[in-house]
Amino acid sequence: MPKRGAGRDIPPPLELECLKALWSLGSANVKDVREVLTERRNLAYTTVMTVLDRLVKKGVVDRRKEGRSFVYLPLTQREELRRLAVQELVDSFFDGSRAELAAYLSGGAAPEKTPAAPAQAVPLDAALL
Repeated sequence: MPKRGAGRDIPPPLELECLKALWSLGSANVKDVREVLTERRNLAYTTVMTVLDRLVKKGVVDRRKEGRSFVYLPLTQREELRRLAVQELVDSFFDGSRAELAAYLSGGAAPEKTPAAPAQAVPLDAALL
């Protein structure tokens, strides 16, 4: 199971959406990030501001004051997060084996390890109870 919470390197979905918006914009204020995000979903200005502030606290995004607002700049590159996401996928579903992932992606998935057959078959409905 993938790690959740503080130890997880991959940001949760809404934080990742904000990062994607910043990657496409380069740097932006809350209003600009919100405009990109509201193309897919309606989010309040304060929600976007909170998420961006959370990313600043995590060290993923930096901000600087310009006039009366903050301008946000991504510190983490897209490629770095992709690398981490692929590693998490490999660790979680392929027992740390990149070769098994490659075999799976090429359509020739490596045979799964099959556990020893149980001594006595149990009907499916009984097994679920």
